[in-house]
Order: sequence, then structure tokens, then C-alpha cells
Amino acid sequence: MRSDSHRRRVLRSTDVVSTKRTVQLPPFQALVDAHWREVSRLAHALAGPTDGDDVAQRAWEKAFAAYPGLTSAKNLRGWLLTITARCATDVHRARRPQVPLTDDLPVAVDGPELPDEELWRAVARLPERQRTAVALKYVADLDHTAIAAELGTTPAASRRLVSDALAVLRKEFGDHD
Repeated sequence: MRSDSHRRRVLRSTDVVSTKRTVQLPPFQALVDAHWREVSRLAHALAGPTDGDDVAQRAWEKAFAAYPGLTSAKNLRGWLLTITARCATDVHRARRPQVPLTDDLPVAVDGPELPDEELWRAVARLPERQRTAVALKYVADLDHTAIAAELGTTPAASRRLVSDALAVLRKEFGDHD
């Protein structure tokens, strides 16, 4: 016969079992104060100077809505940058033509000149994963391990994405090293 110390505890319907951990999160404003520049820089790098502010705003809105439900306070910076990258992807997807293209194009209206407009056009022409990898490397200042985690790939593959993107840009603009 087993002693009382070896008996299994049987859960009763009145026992409370919590699957959600309690996490002590800093105030959301502290998160904004610490990371707003990085979020803005990444948003502008991924979406371009025209849509960068809108992407950053959407990222902060989504982060604010999800913040109370976080189960971990680890790597809040990475969490914010991931949200920002996904918001930029949403903007790029929304830019795809939804109606058939026609020969009747509207007259272009001159707007404010964008900084490094030629460079932004070249970056915008890169494939999405290369564009995102370059932005994470040079705007968000992430290493290849972090880039790989954000893109769901390996560090070697993230190095290759950045390298291929830079090769395209160097070819287009000439190597000025």
C-alpha cells in the first residue's frame, strides 16, 4: 500500500488551473519612448518615405492592442520590429493592382520630391524578402541570426538575401567603395 506522501493529487472541478502566466510589463509609453525611432526607421525603409509614417502608426496601433495579452516581456524590441515588418508587407500587398490595367492613365500630379528617389525606386524593385532583409540589416541594425528569426530562415540564408540584394543595387548604381 502506498503512503499518503506518494498519492497522486486529483484535480477537482473547484481547483483553478491557470494556463496564462502573469507577466510584469513596463508601461506601454516606456516601450514607445525606447523604440519609436527604430520602428519609424524600419517602417520608412520597408515601405518607403511616402508610406513609412502610416506603416509606423499601424504598427504602434497593433502593438498597443496586443500588448496587454503578451505572455513574455523578453525581446519587446524584436516583437515591435516584427509587427512593423508585417505592417509594411500589408502595405506592399495592398499596392498590387486590384483592377485590370488600361491604357487610359491619369495625368501625374507633381508632388514633393523624395529624398534619394532613385535609390528608393531601386530598393522597391527588390524582391520582398531581399528588401526586408536589407532593411533589417541596415536600418534595424540586426545581425543575421536575428534577421533569420524574423524571416523564418537560417542565418546563412539571411546573409545570402542581403548579399544578393546588395549585388543588385551595386550593379544598378555602380560600386562606389
